[in-house]
Amino acid sequence: MDEFEVEYPELALFIDGAWTQGAGGRGEPVTEPATGRVLGRVPVAEAEDLDRALAAAERGFAVWRDTPIEQRSAILRKAAALIRSRAQEIGRVMTAEEGKPLAESVGEAGRAAALLEYNVEEARRAHGRIIPSAVGETLSVHRVPVGPVAAFVPWNFPAGGPMRKIAAALSAGCSIIIKPSEETPGTSVLMARCFEEAGLPPGVLNLVFGVPAEVSEHLIPSPTVKFVAFTGSIPVGKHLARMAAGVMKPTGMELGGHAPVIVCADSDPVAAAKACARGKYANAGQVCTSPSRFYVHEAIYERFVEAFVAASEAVKVGNGLASGVTMGPMANERRREGVHELVLDAQKRGARVLTGGQVPEGEGLFYPPTVLVDVPEDSRILHEEPFGPVAPILEFSDLDEVMERANALPFGLAAYGFTERAATADRLVRGFEAGILSINHTGGSVPQAPSGGFKESGHGREGGAEGLDGYLVTKRVSHKLALG
Repeated sequence: MDEFEVEYPELALFIDGAWTQGAGGRGEPVTEPATGRVLGRVPVAEAEDLDRALAAAERGFAVWRDTPIEQRSAILRKAAALIRSRAQEIGRVMTAEEGKPLAESVGEAGRAAALLEYNVEEARRAHGRIIPSAVGETLSVHRVPVGPVAAFVPWNFPAGGPMRKIAAALSAGCSIIIKPSEETPGTSVLMARCFEEAGLPPGVLNLVFGVPAEVSEHLIPSPTVKFVAFTGSIPVGKHLARMAAGVMKPTGMELGGHAPVIVCADSDPVAAAKACARGKYANAGQVCTSPSRFYVHEAIYERFVEAFVAASEAVKVGNGLASGVTMGPMANERRREGVHELVLDAQKRGARVLTGGQVPEGEGLFYPPTVLVDVPEDSRILHEEPFGPVAPILEFSDLDEVMERANALPFGLAAYGFTERAATADRLVRGFEAGILSINHTGGSVPQAPSGGFKESGHGREGGAEGLDGYLVTKRVSHKLALG
């Protein structure tokens, strides 16, 4: 196969165990961000398709809820094995439609399979308990699946994003209607095929694409849907949460962030800079937990900046399918425009660009790794999530003061700290107002531990034992012996 050749799948909706082009024939082109070529056409769901999905999810839930856990586990494990065996194929499609380097995409497909396997095992332990009570009475707690789920995910993690919702819902015994992004549909289609081939009953997993407002406004108010799961921006998350609250429906929200990084004076500035650059440029910075505000102690500031610039300039930008490329294009034009606007705003206010900062000529939605210094506090980039490969680096002298700056925004998703002292690490962990904390590295989420934010970055957790909570309902049962 040619290095840039991709066998892109035929795109379709998956409803009630069958593939369909939708009732109305509407569709949208899917383009490759590295070249601009059209990869395929994604169908758009109509109200009729969504009604079919709701009915299918209701029937599927009745079947899946009562399927023994051993049988459910076997089917889901088979699906995970199929995804893992096809990680290269899924990864090539993911890179073509989203842009990230192939190694990142293949790794993401493998992690999606691992996430499903972990949730399957966690569901086997999501049992209730017997509580000691009065003589003649049995007091117990039961955890049961909540019901059909409606889920909505963005484009930046085409395999991992959908799988976080699918794995938790299906492992808990729920059915699901999921709407991935119309910009990256091929990855979801390939994963849905794995569930289909694994023997998942019809209606348990339903995959739809469409106009976001049309889909959410149809699914969320439906009495069939019992839980709403969303990953995306804060404004959209608030809108969906209000819609769900109108019908007293629970939600799980993983929303935007603007993760601060505090690099303390006792840190190795070169090692810290390299670690920060790796985290910053993963997926071209299009990650909600991406480190995005770098506060570096004045004693090591210059060495950190020098090392960070060197690491930034060593990044090889290009088509994610090309060998040696370590950062691909932005996923769409609006993201590139948004990132560049933030850079220009910072420059107008006095910031200096040490590397990058220019939109390159030629095809593809590329944007170079960009480092800003002397960034004024009123710059938009210090207050708005950049979601791109731009790193503003600022000095600090006092840890308490910089912690206040780090916590000043309404976001609370991720935060990072670098220090060699256990006492300082403890201060950072206790002080950061964020739900995902990393000390001396910028690694991402893992299946076995919970991830999620607070403040305006959302509520609920994904991963770990807590990841199933939103998909389960707790019942308390008091059973007295019959009177003689």
